[in-house]
Amino acid sequence: MTASDFIGHDELDSVTTHLRLAISASELHGSLCGYLAGNGRPGRRSLLEVLHLDAGGISVAPADQGVLVQLVRQSEAELADPELGFEPLLPSDDRPLTERADALVDWCRGFLGGFGLGGPDIHNRLSDEGKEILRDIGSIASSSLDFGDEDEDEDALIEVHEFVRMGVMLLFTECHIPNQPANDTLH
Repeated sequence: MTASDFIGHDELDSVTTHLRLAISASELHGSLCGYLAGNGRPGRRSLLEVLHLDAGGISVAPADQGVLVQLVRQSEAELADPELGFEPLLPSDDRPLTERADALVDWCRGFLGGFGLGGPDIHNRLSDEGKEILRDIGSIASSSLDFGDEDEDEDALIEVHEFVRMGVMLLFTECHIPNQPANDTLH
């Protein structure tokens, strides 16, 4: 994938606005990543169909559909990247801290919803660490963030962002490992 193919937050935000989706660009990306991490496979279905999103009867323009198709490809590649290149799609660092923090909360909320589309069996495949990470992402998703010292808040947001980024890659990896036998005994 070349840099010109990369779908950024602002581009996805334009698509969510065109389609009048009831979720933000960050939440849409979180939903997609949760779905993919939970072993979801879109196949030939549209992203909106896969995530059970309704564009309110608006037909999806070819340009917007192209962005959504590319977003799926981009997200699949980033999650599977052995160089750990995955990043949640959030507003750029030059945006206000509160906007970026709210977007991370939205992203986590979307991730949980998308991951849940993998069904109850996917949760049972997680290690204790994976289950704890999922609970922590749930805590972030239900957070209301307070701000005080801008430098400390920026550092805290960076730490939470990195935790989410690494946690999501761990969950993706765990859910994509073929089922292992309960023990090593062969019969």
